[in-house]
Amino acid sequence: MAKKKGGRIIVAMQCKECGATNYQTMINKTATPKLELKKYCKKDKKHTTHASREKLK
Repeated sequence: MAKKKGGRIIVAMQCKECGATNYQTMINKTATPKLELKKYCKKDKKHTTHASREKLK
């Protein structure tokens, strides 16, 4: 049998400048408590820092 993916959760990536939620990704909850990436924001039309937000359902 295959092993379950117990430690991974889905989180939203939110822009720090405008607050828009543009992306979603999966992270390992135990290894990566907080994630910050430079991503393209459609609202600002430039690359900005996006931080992980609460998990999605």
